[in-house]
Amino acid sequence: MNFFKILLTMLVLTLTLSANISIAEKKENFRKLIIPAIDKVYNELQTQYTEVLHYISKSDHYKTKIEELKKLYKVKTDEELLLRLKPHPRSIAIAQAAIESAWATSRFFRKANNIFGVWSFNKNDSRIAAGEQRGSKTIWLRKYDTIEDSVRDYYRTLARTRAYKEFRELKMKTDDPYKLVKKLDSYSELGAKYGEKLSSMIRYNKFYLYDKS
Repeated sequence: MNFFKILLTMLVLTLTLSANISIAEKKENFRKLIIPAIDKVYNELQTQYTEVLHYISKSDHYKTKIEELKKLYKVKTDEELLLRLKPHPRSIAIAQAAIESAWATSRFFRKANNIFGVWSFNKNDSRIAAGEQRGSKTIWLRKYDTIEDSVRDYYRTLARTRAYKEFRELKMKTDDPYKLVKKLDSYSELGAKYGEKLSSMIRYNKFYLYDKS
């Protein structure tokens, strides 16, 4: 186990055992544990988007990879693929992670590395049951091997799900997180208030600074 994995293990243990830590301590632990993972995945996706944008109509050698990506993202045209590949601003991902994981203290995060509260509808998924039900139905949440896997699945979910079509279209026109979060009302039962909550989270915690790096 390398140093980084040891550090992650220690931080997760700290979060698990320290239910009464202050808000400031929760936020600091979150910054150390979650933000590097989001940053890593964002950079991976941005590099991929840049490569595809450059080679999409210039290289037959790259054609096979592009076709594979089209199958993964369930699209047929080059334009649709680029729309799905471009990652949205880090500030939004960080704000959603903070809200959905209660600053990396939720049971879903501690037991399943599930930062964004992503549900599972496939019994073959690795998953855990939520502590509540919808009528007689059990709510299941996906379980991930690593934090990075959770981040990758979150970005892929927003890139492929029909409910976020307007969000994807807008991110091709602007990187303004305050405009983009207004298109995420389908992510939460809060509806339009969810975008307002994300805006406040980004502004108050200065998450917008991560979009400038």
